[in-house]
Amino acid sequence: MDPLKRFHNEGWHTPEGRLIREFVFGINDGLVTTVGFIAGVTGALINLKIVLMSGAAEIVAGTVSMFFGAYLATKSQNEFYQKEINREIREIKENPEHEIEEIYEIYQDKGFTTEEIEPIVQKLMSDKKILLDFMIQDELGISKDYYENPIKIASYTGLSFLAGGIPPLLPFFFIKHSLTAVSVSVLFTVIILAVTGLAKAKVTKTGRLKSAAEMVLIGGAAAAAGFICGRLIALM
Repeated sequence: MDPLKRFHNEGWHTPEGRLIREFVFGINDGLVTTVGFIAGVTGALINLKIVLMSGAAEIVAGTVSMFFGAYLATKSQNEFYQKEINREIREIKENPEHEIEEIYEIYQDKGFTTEEIEPIVQKLMSDKKILLDFMIQDELGISKDYYENPIKIASYTGLSFLAGGIPPLLPFFFIKHSLTAVSVSVLFTVIILAVTGLAKAKVTKTGRLKSAAEMVLIGGAAAAAGFICGRLIALM
């Protein structure tokens, strides 16, 4: 098999592979905010039904917030990139001499001599599509596959948050003793954080133990912050 073809077929080098960002962000946020919140309010609320209702409301609100936040962020990024590309299209059409100067500057910064750059300039200026692709990537620093579907990214982020938010709440459906339910909830959270870290390591080809420990430690710190916030809310 062609090694270049094999390289481009690897999951991490595709837009699908980059969805690991939304997955880790969503599930981590869902886990730690939920377990921190319910652990905080449980200490002050004896009625487990109220704890469940509060936790469920927090999960729903978080999921909706994550969905629309990711949608707006992705849409804004696409619009910004497209604005920059449109500006570059105008410059190529209206001021090609300036584009030639920029090509020389780009390659001189890479260590090329004027003699080495001349044939490159001729090739680029002979085809406006190649020139645009070059300027987008080398001048603007925008990947040619920059576009990300806002609905897809938002759905992935929102559903990941939901998937992370549900497990910490499950023990409260089956365990009547609040402190025991909180302990099991924290245990669920640690396990899922570790599994998420292992899954991330498989995709990113990094150390599994390091990735799992990183997820647990960072998630634990965030959960502690949520716990403190939950305690403060419960005391009001």
